[in-house]
Amino acid sequence: MTTKFGFTKMNISEFESWISNLRVARTILYVQEHHTWNPSYASCTPTNHFQVQQGMKTYHVSNNGWMDIGQHFTTFPDGSILTGRNLEQTPACIFGFNSNSVCIENLGNFDTGKDVMTAAHKDTIIRMTAALCKKFGITVNSNKVVYHHWFNLTTGERNNGTKNNKTCPGTAFFGGNSVSACEQNFLPLVNVVLSGTPTPGPANIMKYVSANTDSLNIRTGASAQSAKVSGVLPAVLGSVLRVFEVKNGWYRISGSQQHWVNGSYTLDVTRATVNATTLNVRSGPGTSFPKVGSFMKGQEVFIIDEQQGWCKISADNKWVKKQFLI
Repeated sequence: MTTKFGFTKMNISEFESWISNLRVARTILYVQEHHTWNPSYASCTPTNHFQVQQGMKTYHVSNNGWMDIGQHFTTFPDGSILTGRNLEQTPACIFGFNSNSVCIENLGNFDTGKDVMTAAHKDTIIRMTAALCKKFGITVNSNKVVYHHWFNLTTGERNNGTKNNKTCPGTAFFGGNSVSACEQNFLPLVNVVLSGTPTPGPANIMKYVSANTDSLNIRTGASAQSAKVSGVLPAVLGSVLRVFEVKNGWYRISGSQQHWVNGSYTLDVTRATVNATTLNVRSGPGTSFPKVGSFMKGQEVFIIDEQQGWCKISADNKWVKKQFLI
């Protein structure tokens, strides 16, 4: 493993060990698959991984106005992986579907007739997806492992590629970018890696809370005098955290470590699953408010407020009808 420009480069075996030991406060429910389109394979040499990653960060910050590089990880043609945005931060990758997600950018243009994915790259993408699903207890299905192509670019509505969509992660990505191609060609390969390996469940989680301040420090004990946890960024506004123990108004947010936050800077939230074929998301608690997106059956949300049969599901004022959640 080597580090440069704030990024760490590793191979897939190193990543599997690294991610299994990493402590992440933010609750992660989804894995996003993308391709960069540009840069493509032609941009890569055996030694320029860090320069390519830094170039993407510069573009995302200077041109898009983002706080950092958009993705959490980038995979490269030789199978290498580079870290990007910190996992405690929400990615900037799928409009309307970034909360509780981890974003993988697979470097290349995987539209038909463009880059032909190398064997090393395929192996890394499959094993990396499996490692993330194992780490965060994510079920391997097309509600949880998603392609950018399935979401409307303007509204963020999931429409499975029927209107105003990118081709990302590519029309030839593991045999296609459709839901059926993902289910037939990609997800079975991820399941093979996970075969016989149980994913961690929500055992011992007392409840979920959402950070209600711009920056919520994570400390080594249940008091303001305890040291901040070394190497762990504060939780940011809207981050959903798991609570394993409560002590004197402080919440332990790790199942295995003494990582604590002040409960007075959080709001209790409830985890729920969409139980409608398509559930409209609106900008306020009622049908008179504009539609700003939609969810499909099986997707999960966190309820942070309720008003007259409507549930607020994000800090940026998105609401759904309560009767369609279970």
